[in-house]
Amino acid sequence: MIGGVWKPVLLFQLLRGKLRFNALCRLTPRATPRMITLQLRELEADGVVRRIVYPEVPPKVEYELTEFGLSLEPVLLAMRAWGQSFQARMDAAETESGGGTAQPRSICIGAG
Repeated sequence: MIGGVWKPVLLFQLLRGKLRFNALCRLTPRATPRMITLQLRELEADGVVRRIVYPEVPPKVEYELTEFGLSLEPVLLAMRAWGQSFQARMDAAETESGGGTAQPRSICIGAG
């Protein structure tokens, strides 16, 4: 349900509260808007994310976590902690091997 690269990233961003689509795009610049749309639709279909449409011109759409989605917070925080630990381990291994300054190998949730 939360597999893949972008779903955990989007969910982590939504832990902050309601966000508009463009804000999610700015917070995940490596993901295309189409990919974000697809991921949000899947999360909405699974009952993890709620899409709120305001009857305005131009239309205003916000996304937020449902109660079920909020229950993923400990999982997302644990994934971020593990990812940070893994990244530190990889950076240390590369530095020890004489590789110089380590480059990030993965996308860290909540980084930035």
